[in-house]
Amino acid sequence: MTLDLIIFDCDGVLVDSEPVSNRLLVDNLARHGLSLTLDEAMGLFVGGTMAGVGEKARSLGADLPDDWVDEIYAETYAKLREGVDPIPGIPALLDQLDTVGLPYCVASNGSEEKMGITLGSTGLAPRFDGRRYSAHTLGVAKPDPGLFLHAAADLGVDPAKCLVVEDSPTGAEAARRAGMPCIGYAPEGDGARLAAQGAQIIRDMAEIPALIGIKAA
Repeated sequence: MTLDLIIFDCDGVLVDSEPVSNRLLVDNLARHGLSLTLDEAMGLFVGGTMAGVGEKARSLGADLPDDWVDEIYAETYAKLREGVDPIPGIPALLDQLDTVGLPYCVASNGSEEKMGITLGSTGLAPRFDGRRYSAHTLGVAKPDPGLFLHAAADLGVDPAKCLVVEDSPTGAEAARRAGMPCIGYAPEGDGARLAAQGAQIIRDMAEIPALIGIKAA
């Protein structure tokens, strides 16, 4: 495929923050009357906005205060500041993209502050200077395609020449609606929900170079 830009999701694609954030979410919701396992929480909430998480949690019986979004963000950011790791294979993949001169960016439903914390703690932040796109800032969130389309337009790239790397069905749907091919990162499970949105499933980031025509050094 001919590519001019790779658009990465952040949590679960660049940084291994989803388990940490969702364990904290499980504990928080339990305090508010909703008991979920970690797997249940990740299945329900990964890829959504925190406002959307709150709405769904309330529909399931959680008694959340009006300022719950602020509460969960404060708890999450404090936990993430303790440090997270990059997704295995991401630093090497970004090195390969730099070597061949293929541009990349990050587009996330998370906030600029959250990306700053997680990308900063993994050492990835400088690689995305000036190329971070947040749903909080732009006011449009996945599965709406607008976040990806804005990133492409801002960087002067035809959407048809963008590739999205996602780990959530929400993100894969946004890519499909934006007319962008999508690679679905599913290191565990069958990736069926990603595939249902048209994503090509991979288990390891090391698979990406061959898929996009980058030869091993």
